[in-house]
Amino acid sequence: MEKTCKIAEIFESIQGEGLNIGEKHLFVRLFGCNLACDYCDTRLSDDTKSVILTKSALYDEIKSYSAEIISFTGGEPLLQSEFLADFLKEYKGSMKKKIYLETNGSLPYRLRDVIDYVDIVAMDIKLESATGQKNDFAVNDEFLLVARDSRVFAKVVFDENITDKEISELANLGLKHGIEIILQPKMPIAETLDIPGVFQKLYEKYKRIRLVPQMHKFLNLP
Repeated sequence: MEKTCKIAEIFESIQGEGLNIGEKHLFVRLFGCNLACDYCDTRLSDDTKSVILTKSALYDEIKSYSAEIISFTGGEPLLQSEFLADFLKEYKGSMKKKIYLETNGSLPYRLRDVIDYVDIVAMDIKLESATGQKNDFAVNDEFLLVARDSRVFAKVVFDENITDKEISELANLGLKHGIEIILQPKMPIAETLDIPGVFQKLYEKYKRIRLVPQMHKFLNLP
């Protein structure tokens, strides 16, 4: 029996975050997430709005779009890693598109299923101070070890509650793995958030950082 996946939506738009900001992407939003971040703008709680697709049906849907980069996002796409691995193994060559994986970085054992077929990994490090969810930096470290041979970078949403300990943990990950870290102020930006101050604190510990707001929210894009 052919494997299926649960899809929340498929749409083309402009990438608004990270190192690929401004590019046209085809977003394949997979249903479900293992986290419940306070600031999440794509909560996927209504199962009636999802669709079930086979590998061939998803391929037929994707090939009708012109974007040259497919962003598998969510939710958390690695919850359906077995399907993704089978799909990409069969169809990546014929699609001739780059594969971009948007993930919360909490499932390194599932990343192993798909990493051979992924060109870009955008790892969202979920700070407890901003998300309300306990974050294990040791798991982020393991995730980056699995993703080592890919083009991988980290994104970090932060607010006025970010701690010095979290800044040190981010710097340690950067120093160990040599990744680019993208700082994204939590939207809407609080008046009490000292953006230059947070940037400088991390910069003093690790230099490969950029401050890039979530541009799709400024431009009112999906």
